[in-house]
Amino acid sequence: MDTGRLGSFVSPIDGPGGRVAWKVVNAAAMHSGERVLVAMSGGVDSSVAAARLCDEGYDVVGVTLHLWDYPRDDGSSASHGRCCAPEDQYDARRTADALSFPHFTFDRRALFERTVVQPFVDAYLGGETPSPCSACNRGVKLAELFALAERLGASHVATGHYARITRGADGMTRLAAAFDREKDQSYFLYASPRAWLDRLIFPLGESTKGAVRTEAARRKLPGAGKGESQELCFIGGGAHAYGDFVADRAGGRVRPGVIVDESGRKVGSHEGVHRFTVGQRKGLGVALGRPAYVSRIDAAGGTVHLGGEDALLSQQAELADVSLAEGVALPVRARVRVRYRHEGEAAAVLPSPDGAARVHFDSPVRAVTRGQIAVLYEPDGDGVLGGGRIAGVSDGTG
Repeated sequence: MDTGRLGSFVSPIDGPGGRVAWKVVNAAAMHSGERVLVAMSGGVDSSVAAARLCDEGYDVVGVTLHLWDYPRDDGSSASHGRCCAPEDQYDARRTADALSFPHFTFDRRALFERTVVQPFVDAYLGGETPSPCSACNRGVKLAELFALAERLGASHVATGHYARITRGADGMTRLAAAFDREKDQSYFLYASPRAWLDRLIFPLGESTKGAVRTEAARRKLPGAGKGESQELCFIGGGAHAYGDFVADRAGGRVRPGVIVDESGRKVGSHEGVHRFTVGQRKGLGVALGRPAYVSRIDAAGGTVHLGGEDALLSQQAELADVSLAEGVALPVRARVRVRYRHEGEAAAVLPSPDGAARVHFDSPVRAVTRGQIAVLYEPDGDGVLGGGRIAGVSDGTG
């Protein structure tokens, strides 16, 4: 039973005659002196997460990672997302001041460029559609937060992610989906090892986004009225934002090519494969008189293949860079999500040579795309079993 994280909660105790009784426990007394490093983005989620940790008596230390600098040609902040914008460092510090805990900012721009941005560019030039948020959480944010926790003497790391940590009867921790399915971010955290899960805290895992916003307003936290970030934090909005970003950093690797239909007939031309993704229908620059979608991208030949809905269906996917939760071994049955907004499809996941894996979907899945992440969940539950980068797809007939 939870009283809203206002400093106390109701806890079961052994009562007379073996009955369960309840007592009000001061949450601040439970974690008094335990230092937790909390990631601060300056947004609503991380601010409420920090406030809840303060309520529970943790010795909170706020950390903001400076990851990117943004062009300000238009004099506004509308051209980029809010995830790690420089001005949000100020809001993070204001929240820390309001809640009376120390706050530090660390420059990790070079690491972010090397680990997230350049691989993002390379993937698009190679005809893939990458998942930079997964790469960022794995290789930058969480990795750096745990390194900083060691330096700052923190036993735990907390973030404003919507995800949960569960603990089985054997005491093993496991990542699980959040209560709020619309905001669940466990997909991006699939590769978190148990050594991290044992020390991670997700204060928002059992909350809805609406409840978090209401709480931020009630607490009068700085930035309580901030909007949601809709795009990648390092790329602005607009129809051509992704393509222009990649082209600007391609170093002469962009080259034009052709667009062909199902029969291989040329139906158009393009300025670079990086401006296309599997499943795309709009912005193709061609009119076939019928619905047409990008069904395949041949980066080596510079060819974009179009097809109908049936051409988007895949029965199998090959996974590389596979990461499995502790205690999970292949083969395994799983519900597999092939992109963030995918509900998941039942599948058998089999081992392949060199640590890879092959996913056999029970039913064909639309627009399974190279470069995206396939995350494995319990067939009838919320627990994350692992995941990997989609390296190849097929209709299962080969």
